[in-house]
Amino acid sequence: MCKINGNGTTLENIHRAAKAEFLEKGYKDASLRNIVKSVGMTTGAFYGYYKSKEELFEAIVGEHYEYIRNRFIKAQQEFAELPAARQPEVMSDISGICMYDILHYAYEHLEECKLILVCSEGTKFAGLIDEMVEIEVEGTHAYQEVLRKLGRPSPHIDPSLEHILITGMFHTFFELIIHEMPLKDAENYVREMRAFYTAGWMKIMGQ
Repeated sequence: MCKINGNGTTLENIHRAAKAEFLEKGYKDASLRNIVKSVGMTTGAFYGYYKSKEELFEAIVGEHYEYIRNRFIKAQQEFAELPAARQPEVMSDISGICMYDILHYAYEHLEECKLILVCSEGTKFAGLIDEMVEIEVEGTHAYQEVLRKLGRPSPHIDPSLEHILITGMFHTFFELIIHEMPLKDAENYVREMRAFYTAGWMKIMGQ
């Protein structure tokens, strides 16, 4: 693959220019023409790599979106597969490990994850938090059923309140990444945030 200005392959330079443009303007307002121009290539040459701005954005963030989503789904599955009697004992542990894994991954791929979280409006990646909220809602309902079977039923939780609390939890978590909190501070905040939300949910569920 040809090199541009000795700074890397053409594809690497396209990605570097695209990340800068997307981070500055967001996906919707980013200019494919500016990206191509900054790399020093023609639009026709660019289309030899990607068919559209959307395909370019997906090439940059796609695998990172899938990691975050799949890591969260895996944690939910691991928890659901535990014996019912064990679930109340380890609920906080499994969710904590998952959040720390996502936090560390995001800090290793900070630009790409910030693109997903704050610059992806107009793409399918903009719904990451909403997807995670829906998965968490389903997991919460499944856990309530486990508690019922254990003879520890939880009171009815208003769906609107449930959605607000879960959405707030994810926004709180991802704010650490968006604002590039020093990692050690972010780890401490995650620990405190988990303690806060765990205590709140236990209270609401009457546990």
